[in-house]
Amino acid sequence: MIEAFEATHPFQLLVQRLLTTAAILITALLVGVLVERIVLRWLNRLTRRTSWGGDDRLLQVLQGGVTTLWFGLLGVYLAVRGIELPIPYLNTTWTFQGIVLSSRHADYLFKVLLTILVISLTIAASRFVVGVAFARDASEHAALSIFHNIIRIVTYLIGFLIILGLFNIEITPFLAAVGVSSLAVSLALQETLSNLFSGIQIILSRNIKPGDYVRLGSGEEGFVIDINWRTTTIQQLANNMVIVPNSMLTTAIVTNYNEPQKEMGILVQIGVGYESDLEHVERVTVEVAREVLQEVEGGVPEIEPFIRYHTFGEYSINFATILRGKEFVSQFLLKHEFVKRLHRRYQQEGIVIPFPIRTIHTAHAASSAGPTNHQLEYQVASDCPNQKRPLETSHTSAEPAQVEPKEPQS
Repeated sequence: MIEAFEATHPFQLLVQRLLTTAAILITALLVGVLVERIVLRWLNRLTRRTSWGGDDRLLQVLQGGVTTLWFGLLGVYLAVRGIELPIPYLNTTWTFQGIVLSSRHADYLFKVLLTILVISLTIAASRFVVGVAFARDASEHAALSIFHNIIRIVTYLIGFLIILGLFNIEITPFLAAVGVSSLAVSLALQETLSNLFSGIQIILSRNIKPGDYVRLGSGEEGFVIDINWRTTTIQQLANNMVIVPNSMLTTAIVTNYNEPQKEMGILVQIGVGYESDLEHVERVTVEVAREVLQEVEGGVPEIEPFIRYHTFGEYSINFATILRGKEFVSQFLLKHEFVKRLHRRYQQEGIVIPFPIRTIHTAHAASSAGPTNHQLEYQVASDCPNQKRPLETSHTSAEPAQVEPKEPQS
């Protein structure tokens, strides 16, 4: 009876199957949207209570249209293959048949659907692995593009091999060709591979990480922005970029100001006059330093500042003031405020910061065009002329050169 209907009403049958196909696809897509909007969000609230971050990352990967895509692929598969729903109380089965394809065309379509599914699974798996691998310290590894790229390449390669297997393509010759070509590539790209493995060594050693402030032995310094498969990018405070090959970075002398911790001591060298009361100087200086650490951003007030006298200088007793900053760049603002406030406080307390005075005398020989003797005095002084300071004097004299007459040659 069904065959007779198909023979006598081909147009109606085509319309029926198209409508059935559309209904199956729309139903599958709606189910996918509902799963993403309701089920996954409900699961997301549950996974926030767990300590493992992998479940949160998995739900994050499944959102964004991936689940809807998978349900859409399922809808296409069911529309082509057909759906049989048994009805027990009628002892019959309802069959929902969409577009009918030949076995060969259906096989091609199923392989295309599986290919799309494998590609989407590969992308989702790479995102999940990257998220789980760097879930504990995402800020530290956010710029490690070398690890991201390696994980993606390995995941995509596995997905590519699975797709080759779906189309019955032999994988063994492909792997052999890859092995031979990799040998040739390794010989041609020795420097590139050296940088690649040096980058992996830098990351695994964890001595240098993105966000660290480093100084190279050659003098360049700045924040590490990225460590990729070939170079390490350093951003200077002047907003310039320094690109360092990884192989050079592994052999260079590098000072990392973020290790073993970001907090660091800040030294400010100061000198006071010999007539100063050193106990009073120490008390005033520590009070100003403590005030700066408490009020200026970047200071660590929990660590008590202190000073250490270390040198009897030519005109002052020198000492170092040690403050504590949260990170390397904190020292600039802390020093700025400390110097201003300490200078003002020393003036109030009558503490003298001495400096040398230099007088230069220059004498020239007499000449017919000018005076017989000329004296030039240059004095460098401060705004406080009453302060007592050592006087450094240097004399420079210039004598006219004596030229002996030459005897005439025969």
